[in-house]
Amino acid sequence: MNYAKGILSGLAAILLAEFIPGSSVFKVISTEKATGLAALAGGLAESIFSLLFWILAVLFFAMFFSASRLENKFLRVFLFWFPTLSVSTFGLGIVALFTFVFIRFRNH
Repeated sequence: MNYAKGILSGLAAILLAEFIPGSSVFKVISTEKATGLAALAGGLAESIFSLLFWILAVLFFAMFFSASRLENKFLRVFLFWFPTLSVSTFGLGIVALFTFVFIRFRNH
């Protein structure tokens, strides 16, 4: 179970660091001249190489991983399970949506 908590903490930390308003990806997209998915893909690729992204990802990972080891069940559910499952579900849903749109409109 510790491996699952670590993986879930890492996934949620990366997704949160990527999609926090005011951080890397939204600044890059607003300055892009491309439109549509090209701007989004460029913004995501560029933000992965920024120092702010990795600092936020490490801080979120440390916060989630330490919350996963709390003794109090209520605090563990409130500070670890609820946020990590919510963020991971939302992020994987966005990826599934973009994959569906890409496959659906590939030949049009």
